[in-house]
Amino acid sequence: MDALQAIRTRRSIRKYEDKPIPKETLEAIVDCGRLAASGRNEQPWEFVVVTEPEIKQKIAEAADYGKFIAQAAACIAVFCRDTTYYIEDGSAATQNILVGAWALGVGTCWIAGDKKHYAPTIGQIVGAPTNTKLVSLIALGYPAEQPTRTKRQLNEVIHWNGF
Repeated sequence: MDALQAIRTRRSIRKYEDKPIPKETLEAIVDCGRLAASGRNEQPWEFVVVTEPEIKQKIAEAADYGKFIAQAAACIAVFCRDTTYYIEDGSAATQNILVGAWALGVGTCWIAGDKKHYAPTIGQIVGAPTNTKLVSLIALGYPAEQPTRTKRQLNEVIHWNGF
């Protein structure tokens, strides 16, 4: 699937088939995050790939809107060192992961991390260094659903030479 098709067709998936994702596929997906743009090329990110059911369950229990992580094949926790642009950099990496995963046939759902009350708990669960911040959690799996969501039309959001 090419990049534009992946961007146009990706949707948040919260129901997954009971099927593992090969390690090589997970590595390719994380590599998409690694290749994201970052402010001043700081590349402050660290990615924790969780496939162990017990750890996914603990993360699911801690996250407000991520209970489905427990049934996902994997979860990627995106952490960043506390740099000036950590949220922008971590978000760029997260978006690359979402699109890259979909291009490989893997569904995802972005769960908020930054500034959430459970962020320190997630950090403790995965042993994150204290100088990092949780930017996002990403549930991954082969889709067991194909949700349809409408997006605002281009002519509703585009402005030329001013608002």
